[in-house]
Amino acid sequence: MSSIKVILRADVDGLGKRGDVVSVSKGYARNFLEPRHLALPASDGSLRQAESMRRVRSIKDANDRAAAEEVARRLVAATITIPVRAGEGGRLFGSVTVADVSSAVAEQQGIEIDRRLLVLDEPIKDLGTFMVPAKLHADVEFPITVEVVAN
Repeated sequence: MSSIKVILRADVDGLGKRGDVVSVSKGYARNFLEPRHLALPASDGSLRQAESMRRVRSIKDANDRAAAEEVARRLVAATITIPVRAGEGGRLFGSVTVADVSSAVAEQQGIEIDRRLLVLDEPIKDLGTFMVPAKLHADVEFPITVEVVAN
C-alpha cells in the first residue's frame, strides 16, 4: 500500500489538526479527504501555506487560552447561587444539571459557558455547596463553586 503526504485544511479526528502534514494512503486521500476539502496534496507551495496555517492556529490557540484563563480567574473567585424548590431534609424536587449551572453563570456573572464544557458526573439532588469542574481549554480546567439553596 502506498502513501502520500497531505496537508490538513481542517481538524480531522484521529489524524491531526489544521496545517499538519501527515502521511495517508492514496485511497484515503483521494476518496475521503480531498472530496470533503479536508486536505490537499503536499507540494513546495502548499508546505509554505501549511506553515502559515500552523502559525495562525498557534496564535488563535494562545488567544483562546488567555481568554479561558481570564474567565477562570473571574469564576474561581465567585460563588454561583442556584435557588430551587426543596422538600423535607434538603432533597430537591428535580435536580440541578449542567444546563442550570450554565444559565446561572450567565445570569450572575455575565459569562456564557457552553454546558458541554461543564463536568457533572450526576445531577445535584441536595441542598449545599458543590464544586462543578469546567474545562474551557485543553490547558485550562477549574472548579466553579455552586451553592444550591432552597427557594
